[in-house]
Amino acid sequence: MRIGSHVSVAGGVANAPGNAAKVGCEVFQIFSRSPHGGPVKPITPEVSLEFSKEMKKHKLDTFYIHAPYYINLSSAKNNIYYGSISVLRQELERGSALGCKALMTHIGSFGKLTDKEGIEKVIGGIVKILDGYGGATQFLLEMSAGAGRIVGDTFEEIAAIIFDKRLIKLNIGVCFDTCHAFASGYDISSPEGVANTLKQFDKVIGFDKLVLMHINDSKGELGKHLDRHEHIGQGKIGLDGFKALAKHKVISKLDWILETPKDSPTDDPSNIAVLKSIRYT
Repeated sequence: MRIGSHVSVAGGVANAPGNAAKVGCEVFQIFSRSPHGGPVKPITPEVSLEFSKEMKKHKLDTFYIHAPYYINLSSAKNNIYYGSISVLRQELERGSALGCKALMTHIGSFGKLTDKEGIEKVIGGIVKILDGYGGATQFLLEMSAGAGRIVGDTFEEIAAIIFDKRLIKLNIGVCFDTCHAFASGYDISSPEGVANTLKQFDKVIGFDKLVLMHINDSKGELGKHLDRHEHIGQGKIGLDGFKALAKHKVISKLDWILETPKDSPTDDPSNIAVLKSIRYT
């Protein structure tokens, strides 16, 4: 497994590889635009070339893009729904221009819709996003923590989307967030819990769909739907859970991206060092 973190693109996306290298990343993740909205800087051929040069300079070859936080593919409001579709398609194209491996997104919230209606909206939205798309950046759905009727907090809900007959032939993958999974009731705090959870994941979704790991400890208790990330080993999942994940035959071969708190400049290097220390134990 390769270990990295979400890093800043302040001053331009070409600064991201250098920021990643400074904290010890072997892979990394970015926002290609503000996660909260606002002006979007274009990915011009000149920007792509500069980014590529920086990747080579810092001996990095893989990165990921996280979609903005305001995405909601199950919104009953057309401006939010169709805006989300447009932004996600743009992010796939922007990622392809930069050589990004995959784009992951939070799916959204059911709101006043029934679960069935919400899932149908999500599927229809993804059909629109990927219609005619020929880029190299893969589209991933991220598992959620489940608070406030958020979509995608169970393996079954994600499976209902990606295995729908309209989407099953498309190259849609899954991003597994450890904090979100734990908050949703999947106990990954022990070797036994990790084994049971991943066995269930493989049965319902399949390891062939699992592309990326978001590695975050959890401030909240198991199954409480609290999406609050904690430093590795300092939360309710604990080091035993992450050690078990690191030993798993499938999970150990994936890229691991930290989204842990950044309260000081030493936080990312410290969390990365912890993961590197358990990688081969």
